[in-house]
Amino acid sequence: MLHHLSIGVRDLALAAKFYDAALGALGFKRVFEHDTAIGYGVEEDKDLLCLKLRPDAAAPGPGFHLAFAAPSRSSVAACHAAALQAGGRDNGAAGLRPDYGPNYYACFLIDPDGHHIEAVINAPLP
Repeated sequence: MLHHLSIGVRDLALAAKFYDAALGALGFKRVFEHDTAIGYGVEEDKDLLCLKLRPDAAAPGPGFHLAFAAPSRSSVAACHAAALQAGGRDNGAAGLRPDYGPNYYACFLIDPDGHHIEAVINAPLP
């Protein structure tokens, strides 16, 4: 359904530090980089998420968040830990969320610009 999603950030270097750590733990990487934008994904020049430098950027209001697919529960925990070390704020430690289903394992974070993000895997243990 979606080709990519762009979010505005006030400080590209600070946002990149956070997203390099958080998304790197989930298996994503920088797939392009310019003076005013950085793209993340799995294939070169095919961004799924793009950070756009915007001095007046503001995170969307309540109810909006970005949920990133995780390959494993351990990668959800790694994402949470790495993102906190890279300037993110905790909004829910890695763990099961039984209200969302018996196998819903996620963490919740707030990036340096106030965007709410989640890393999630919804699958039984192998």
